Amino acid sequence: MIDWDTAYSNGAYIEAAESYPAKWAQTAFEYRQMMSGKKLAECDIAYADGERQRLDLFLAEQQSAGLVIFIHGGYWRAFDKSSWSHLASGANRRGWAVALPSYDLVPTVAIRDITEQIGEAINKAASMVSGPIRLTGHSAGGHLVTRMICRDSPLASEVRNRIDRVVSISGLHDLRPLLKTKMNADFQMDEAEAIAESVALKTPIENVELVCWVGAEERAEFIRQSELLANIWTGFGIETSIHLATGKHHFDVIDGLVDPQSALARALLD
Repeated sequence: MIDWDTAYSNGAYIEAAESYPAKWAQTAFEYRQMMSGKKLAECDIAYADGERQRLDLFLAEQQSAGLVIFIHGGYWRAFDKSSWSHLASGANRRGWAVALPSYDLVPTVAIRDITEQIGEAINKAASMVSGPIRLTGHSAGGHLVTRMICRDSPLASEVRNRIDRVVSISGLHDLRPLLKTKMNADFQMDEAEAIAESVALKTPIENVELVCWVGAEERAEFIRQSELLANIWTGFGIETSIHLATGKHHFDVIDGLVDPQSALARALLD
């Protein structure tokens, strides 16, 4: 028997977990201020009509090498773009523009609705920056970026064809176990939606590379979820890889996005 609530609980197993959200928000605020001062930030760009359907775009100082899009996590029910601006730093310093969208949260909308919103956000960002597109996202965001490269992706075909690599950081790729958690009171998923939104049960598009990145100190379920997708999608003929980041847990596994020469940044950008 598995206690599914414990299996998907992160903060309870991370020292000083309660301190992370405030640190993220402060560091993100400072990065936005700095980039705004350099005229390299365009904030609150509407991609649809909803109040949360906005994205921030951070430009590189030199001519852009392409577009990175980061999708935040929070189990589809927490956070917005304002806590993650600093994660654009590594890619910006490597010459990439970076877009970070917010999206509506459960239970106000369903996870399938969030999938559609992320498609709209990426289409909008892609219309503003030329070149190749790299997608990355953390936790629920890892689900959402891999969802974009399924054959039934909501992306416009011309945008989908520009995506050449996706890095899912501690992603959730099979949503069926979440039906057994208390969080499903917010998700309001039934089995049909869990199946329909599980990327591990879908077929990926061609000509894209998948990297599943997960902290070696994470809950076993997050490691399993990453290994699962890398294994299954290998069978569809796309290039996949799995990387366990030594010493990293669910809250600090994303830190490498700040450093342009980190192993995570290289996996995304090289």
